[in-house]
Amino acid sequence: MIINVLRVLVGLAGPLIGYTQVSADLKGVLVGVCAAGFIIGVELLVERIPLDAIISAVIGAVMGLVAARLINWSVFLLDNAALYGWVQKYSLVTHFVMAALGVMIAIQKRSELELLDRDLIVKGGKKKSLSTYLVDTSVLIDGRIADICDTKFVAGTLVVPRFILRELQAVSDSGDGAKRARGRRGLDILARLQENADLPVKLFDKDFPDIKEVDAKLVALAKDLGARVLTTDFNLNKVASLQGITVLNVNDLANALKPVVLPGEPMTLFVLKEGKEREQGVAYLDDGTMVVVEDGRRAIGQKVKVSVTSILQTSAGRLIFAKLQKGGAVDAAPAGGPAEQAAHPDL
Repeated sequence: MIINVLRVLVGLAGPLIGYTQVSADLKGVLVGVCAAGFIIGVELLVERIPLDAIISAVIGAVMGLVAARLINWSVFLLDNAALYGWVQKYSLVTHFVMAALGVMIAIQKRSELELLDRDLIVKGGKKKSLSTYLVDTSVLIDGRIADICDTKFVAGTLVVPRFILRELQAVSDSGDGAKRARGRRGLDILARLQENADLPVKLFDKDFPDIKEVDAKLVALAKDLGARVLTTDFNLNKVASLQGITVLNVNDLANALKPVVLPGEPMTLFVLKEGKEREQGVAYLDDGTMVVVEDGRRAIGQKVKVSVTSILQTSAGRLIFAKLQKGGAVDAAPAGGPAEQAAHPDL
């Protein structure tokens, strides 16, 4: 409301000032109308431009003008009258070019200003880590990243792009109850990360309108910022790695921390159910790792001794193959007992 009143006042004051100050005829009124229209037009244009862009443009223009003055001063110090005269002749062009470059560079890079660590010097004279981690939707929904950050194994800045936040909000608003629960869990994990005082979490506005897929946008942003990517997505892991981007896969970390099992090592397991192939049984380690037991179908519902034959480990998880030892039955506890149900509530 106030801005509309001000526009009306400018529209009325322009012709009046032009009539009284320029000339007391139609020419003065037209000059005033043009001046008022110019002011209102600039105001409408500025209204559509974000404040950070305006501030960045002003800073860039000032830096450009300073650079132009330094160029003139450098040429003056060369003590070459002809060259200095030529530079002075085109001084306006130099100032315009440098100011325009300063404005464009400042506007293009303004979104990255928030990633600068302003507290460069900390107690003890050491610098903070400038590592930047882009957070994927999958790692927020997974949730383990919050526990990892609480242990202080991740040092640097977590960056959540706006397009990742929009995808997470879309999942949380899904009509599918399971998806909606996963999306809300991701938002809760993000809120928990923001409460961590030792690890800055920043929302980043830069987007890539020409790229439709969120994963492709994340890869492009990682290349642009030179950042690492935090994810649990196996396909994103592969695509980003092929493009030279450092990927921190939470599944890889979890696999690395699992107990070491070597081929030939004996174990005692509870065979819980039958496997996909004939005569196979399936058991689980305490950490949830699945063990496929050859000839284990006849031992379902029993604790048996097995021998590890091979291990398959990928970013998607770890799978252990074992064979049933002769006379390896330990007991015949009922399948699905309390211990097994507590260890594997989803079975």
